[in-house]
Amino acid sequence: MKPGLKGFARWFPAFQNSMNGFKAAYKYEAAFREETLLALISLPLAIYFGESAIEIILLWGSVLSLLIVELLNSAVETVVDRVGEEYHELSGRAKDIASAAVLLAIFVIIFTWAMILIPKYL
Repeated sequence: MKPGLKGFARWFPAFQNSMNGFKAAYKYEAAFREETLLALISLPLAIYFGESAIEIILLWGSVLSLLIVELLNSAVETVVDRVGEEYHELSGRAKDIASAAVLLAIFVIIFTWAMILIPKYL
């Protein structure tokens, strides 16, 4: 981003940077592509199965949180790989911790969808 931009003048360059981030994640990260496909399938299903705005928000939020966490995980992995390709215990730990965050986000999806859908359909 250009230095010295303030206020609304920062919004457009910041938005462009964000779009570049989405493009890079989609291009280089298989997990992000797979989770994007999951989102494209599950978000319309959330509208169909959710009986209230709160349920739809919870279903959407769980799926979107996975995409957010995956983007952060990809950023951590990219920075660690940029620093050096050789194995280092701290690098491995950072990648494992970021991966654990993705796993927790997946558990949140499973729990949220189960708590909302199972009582309706069993």
